[in-house]
Amino acid sequence: MTIAQAQQPLVFIVSGPSGSGKSTLVAKMLEVPGTMFSISSTTRPPRTTETPGKWYDFISEEEFERRAGRGDFLEYARVFGKNWYGTPRRSLEEAQRKGLDLVLEIDVQGAEQVKQKLPAAVAIFILPPAREELERRLRGRGQDSEEAIQRRLERAQQEIRRYTEYDFLVVNDDVERAGREVQAITVAARCLRIPPNSSREPRPYPERQMLQHSPGRWLAYWPR
Repeated sequence: MTIAQAQQPLVFIVSGPSGSGKSTLVAKMLEVPGTMFSISSTTRPPRTTETPGKWYDFISEEEFERRAGRGDFLEYARVFGKNWYGTPRRSLEEAQRKGLDLVLEIDVQGAEQVKQKLPAAVAIFILPPAREELERRLRGRGQDSEEAIQRRLERAQQEIRRYTEYDFLVVNDDVERAGREVQAITVAARCLRIPPNSSREPRPYPERQMLQHSPGRWLAYWPR
């Protein structure tokens, strides 16, 4: 068996505030050959623009609880104290079977759970360029009430303060450039891989070390 055959597929975690452009950048990552998307399960109703089974598997709360009780989820969490979201374990099993790298689009709660179970997962945080721009994007979608928008902005502030838990930070002020960056991270992460039986520990990403020592660079625009 070659080293390439021995290596397990990577898991990529993509998180960021609602309105940061996660889904667009995840689509860019999926353009890289050898990747597949993990379809999340959720109890929220589908939006008019959403097709069931493409980005989300829409299920009842009762069915979600049954699956959670059986241990079917790699991670799950309740968002805004209302709807449940979860990553099915079968997605990881399918990726391993097919030899594909798995891309998860999940929130910071779910990301924390996945990193505890899969420490080698590569975590990417998507940051909007400014609070004003994030608010403009949320209002431009025309999907939320004023109360919901303010709730999302408040949650965004909480999520952004956890960016140092991630390996990479991508500021989505230019979608084409940000798309190239997430694709570059996808390819570069593969080059950093270590055979499973190696006694060496994976070295920390330089970007993570930089972020841990320069929080003001990215959070200065966000009111505390």
